[in-house]
Amino acid sequence: MIPASLISKKRDGIDLGKNEIESFFSGYLSGMVTDAQMSAMLMAIYFNGMNEDETFALVEVMLHSGTILDFSKSKRFVADKHSTGGIGDKVSIILAPIMAAAGIKIPMIAGRGLGFTGGTIDKLECIPGFDTSPDLALFNKWVDKSGYSIISQSNEICPADKRIYDLRSKTGTISSIPLICGSIMSKKIAEGISGLVLDIKIGNGTFMKSQDQAIELGSWMKKIGHAFNIKTDIVYTNMDQPLGNYAGLSCEILETIDCLKGSGPDDLMNVTLELGTKLILQSGLVSNRSSAIDLQADIIRSGKGLRTFESSVEIQGGKLDEFYYQTEPKHETFVYPTREGVINNMDTESIGWCLVELGCGIQSKDDTLDKTAGMEFLKKTGDKVNTNDPVYRIFCSNKTALETVSKSLSSTIIVSDKQSNNKPTIY
Repeated sequence: MIPASLISKKRDGIDLGKNEIESFFSGYLSGMVTDAQMSAMLMAIYFNGMNEDETFALVEVMLHSGTILDFSKSKRFVADKHSTGGIGDKVSIILAPIMAAAGIKIPMIAGRGLGFTGGTIDKLECIPGFDTSPDLALFNKWVDKSGYSIISQSNEICPADKRIYDLRSKTGTISSIPLICGSIMSKKIAEGISGLVLDIKIGNGTFMKSQDQAIELGSWMKKIGHAFNIKTDIVYTNMDQPLGNYAGLSCEILETIDCLKGSGPDDLMNVTLELGTKLILQSGLVSNRSSAIDLQADIIRSGKGLRTFESSVEIQGGKLDEFYYQTEPKHETFVYPTREGVINNMDTESIGWCLVELGCGIQSKDDTLDKTAGMEFLKKTGDKVNTNDPVYRIFCSNKTALETVSKSLSSTIIVSDKQSNNKPTIY
């Protein structure tokens, strides 16, 4: 294999064979292909796409670059959920304990922040002592004991994807549909699951900006899932504004706990229950949507979901009692609209980059996360505002970052005299 030759072919729009895909991506793991060459290939794929054979070959090489978990002997239905990423999206952390309490086993491998979107693992690691990097034997024990566990991608699971994931963020190739499919589906298949629900975000605060893009991605994901004998459902949700009342790090864990106590915001809970309904119906625990919603509501109302979450945190080494004392930021301020009217639009991607600037994301290897950083959304799309009415409360422990972000956040909302039609939370 000559890496430059395969890059040139893909650059010129020539389809690569299965063996060529396998040779190039395996060569990256072995060191035969450099970071620069892989970056060039990622960019060629970004512009020219991949056909079905290429995409399936990419999933295969990522999947077989590491260990594949085996839950075939489990008496419980084994499933997972994945979101394509957005602002304020802490659904995984809420949904997993609810599903475990319902009797579904959830072995979840989640990601860190990517670009302007937050990462489930970064949020969970705000809890002191919480271990997201066990070996797979320990991960299996946690799943068996709690009914679920959420860990970061290990060197044992899809190591090819783990290295490429970082390059995608650095090279502006995050939103490539074949690369998204290869990354997400290889990890999910490696979990040994039988069911999967995918939350594909649509809007200005995610990587799929249009419904057409999202539907194309969903159809590819479903096709791959079925090819690997995984029941796969797709839910399309709105990311033209942040999800829930908070976005950031520790504040999203606090909002998760509120949701499990039964006091979560409507948009966040609607998405959570819709995704949970898909998994419950896949599992056969109930036979209809209404019963699936009722089952989840009962789990929350009884406190079983919260107890399952607290038990899982403890099993993974987390100390929630210490966490509550470490969430207080040193600085906070409010951001006000520049005129009176109705919020008709929120620039959610810009909000995401502001969160990164506050300390909720990593832009370079020298950056560190500020676990106290985040935003509270006091007003959202469709709400009336005036110049004395704050739209955002922002907080962190870096005063300079706070001042910088506060100056730019007012431009992330468009206020008009009349209210426009709001888009649904779930399409």
